[in-house]
Amino acid sequence: MTQNAFIRYLILILTLIAWNPSFLQSSATAQTATIGTPGTLTVMTYNLKFGSPNPPNGWPQRRPLMRELISTIAPDVFGTQEGLYGQLQDLAADLPAYQWIGMGREGGSRGEFMAVFYRTARLEPLAFDHFWLSDTPTVIGSKTWGPTLPRMATWVKFRDRQTKREFIFVNTHFDHLVQAAREKSAQLIRERVAAFDAKLPVLLVGDFNAAAGSNKAYGILTDDKFFADTWTTARERVNEGIGTFNGFKAIQKDGGRIDWILSRGEVAADRIEIVTFSRDGQFPSDHFPVVAKLRLGTTP
Repeated sequence: MTQNAFIRYLILILTLIAWNPSFLQSSATAQTATIGTPGTLTVMTYNLKFGSPNPPNGWPQRRPLMRELISTIAPDVFGTQEGLYGQLQDLAADLPAYQWIGMGREGGSRGEFMAVFYRTARLEPLAFDHFWLSDTPTVIGSKTWGPTLPRMATWVKFRDRQTKREFIFVNTHFDHLVQAAREKSAQLIRERVAAFDAKLPVLLVGDFNAAAGSNKAYGILTDDKFFADTWTTARERVNEGIGTFNGFKAIQKDGGRIDWILSRGEVAADRIEIVTFSRDGQFPSDHFPVVAKLRLGTTP
């Protein structure tokens, strides 16, 4: 590089930092998240809050923050809840390193999605499907057990291009009102996961609308170590004691942890964080994302 070219490059960098002081920090964080330890998978669950156009917390106001946050975290795979089709299309356009798989809970592009986004350079999808949290799980849009809205799960079988290992990723969103429905949903997911290839690790993420450690739905999934909670098995926990729901208002100290990343099989959790990012008082969503650094094929 010539001296003049170097000077122009230096001026550009200084201009970017002056224009956006978080540029340097965000770039460094994203690089760390992307590179990481070889074999480490960065996994995230994030309730996006459905894309209403109405301010002050409408999707147009939140979309740039969402793009900034996810780009900085740089997950390899993440499950979203509540996203509408147009909202997910916007997110895909903002995150060109990713593709996504999903179906609206009312069928096709209708209703909220349990979308699974994945970094194409890292992961290859091998198979996927959906099922509904009801007595008739193969019936699109079905709902029993009392909820007024259909609830569902989307799963994807992936091959990790880096490690050559395969695993299954499941994303769901439990009912927000009916406890019996949450418990039956947990039992159904447990039965469905038990039918997967037992040799493959399983990651279950979602908004469970139930406090980890105290709600019976959590116990159904974690009793007898069927699933492990990566929050409790992680070697490092960041923002412990903070609730994962903020309601666009404030960080909830000693709040309920209702967004989980559970694991089954050979999965070790190195680090997990409830990410409390906001800018100028605006949160990207009414939930905080939960992000875990996992190693598959390794026992805790």
